[in-house]
Amino acid sequence: QVQLVESGGGLVQPGGSLRLSCAASGSIFSINVMGWYRQAPGKQRELVAAITGSGKTNYADSVKGRFTISRDNAKNTVYLQMNSLKPEDTAVYYCNADQVRVGVTIFFDSWGQGTQVTVSS
Repeated sequence: QVQLVESGGGLVQPGGSLRLSCAASGSIFSINVMGWYRQAPGKQRELVAAITGSGKTNYADSVKGRFTISRDNAKNTVYLQMNSLKPEDTAVYYCNADQVRVGVTIFFDSWGQGTQVTVSS
């Protein structure tokens, strides 16, 4: 079993910053890809950013230059530094971990419970 626990969401004014964290717990040997998705009311869940175990990153066009994803493999933790936040960044942000190896078992597509990010004046 893999559990992902997110933290760091909240209310911030436009132009402000927030840092999200997501820690994976369990007897984890390795995690291939970790990422952040978001879902705004009435919209589909979308990829925000992802990072491989070797540090290769991928970003949605809407956040390039403003958000930075990073991870600490020793802590099985992924971070999302969000700068220059806009009202349209308001959403529930979900952590995702894909291909998590626990012993001889590989778990695909594990999700956190989500953390609310609200950008408003």
